[in-house]
Amino acid sequence: MLTSVQKEILQSLINLYRNADASIKGEEIAEIMNRNPGTIRNQMQSLRSLGLVKGVPGPRGGYKPTIKAYHTLNIQASDNQTLVPIYRDGKKVKDITVSQIEFTSITHPGECEAAIKAVGNIKYLDLGDEIRIGPTPVNKLVVDGVVVGRDDMDNILLLDTTAIRSIPKKTVLEVATIDLIKLEGSDSIKKAAKILTDKGIEGAPVIEEGHVIGILTLSDITRGIAESKENLTVSNVMSKHIITVEKDVMIADAIEMMNKNKIGRLIVVDEDVNPIGIVTRTDLLDQIAGLR
Repeated sequence: MLTSVQKEILQSLINLYRNADASIKGEEIAEIMNRNPGTIRNQMQSLRSLGLVKGVPGPRGGYKPTIKAYHTLNIQASDNQTLVPIYRDGKKVKDITVSQIEFTSITHPGECEAAIKAVGNIKYLDLGDEIRIGPTPVNKLVVDGVVVGRDDMDNILLLDTTAIRSIPKKTVLEVATIDLIKLEGSDSIKKAAKILTDKGIEGAPVIEEGHVIGILTLSDITRGIAESKENLTVSNVMSKHIITVEKDVMIADAIEMMNKNKIGRLIVVDEDVNPIGIVTRTDLLDQIAGLR
């Protein structure tokens, strides 16, 4: 049975190795754990004799975890596993993912706690941090909560949950606005601004011969005016970075596309890539919250 120090060393080694994909020096582990490098080297000898660590000789050498190490700490060793992200203040936390969620109390939803088994250096997260976990790969579960405990040895976060919900299994077409407002590249900025304002929308696709050539938002118009481009046409200030989504894509995948591309709306297209609707981040969040 491993001691608490050995478990923390092994966990730190796996966290570092996962990000570096190269042998890890004892000094790197010592720095993370705030321990003497000599202590780490001594413990590594024991871990090697247990078959949990492999030593790599040479100037670039160090230590690597074995498959047995992953199994001992109940961590998935496959590189092909689906990564479940953690967000803090709406931003994805780098190099930390979730491997397991266990609800420790569900009798009273307002007092529900969850134990989060993480992969990565959880010392980046502090008590009191508001975080979001998910969506998970199968049931698309999203968990919001506040960090109330942290076990660095077992890499576990204790979360006081504030919301637990599953992303509805709907396609983007089911939640998109189908009555699509379209702009033309030759439209003036003033005309486009009036259309968006009258319709109460933030942006619209720019269409030419039935195909999307760009997207114009109120932010684009504001920027154009600030740059003295108010006399130009829509095609001069629109964004040509177009992200479209096929109508049968699930909304959970659409959320991932938005997060990846840092955008707030997607143009929904049919099999012939013709624009048939638009879906916004607000549309998707309303679905998750059960407001639509």
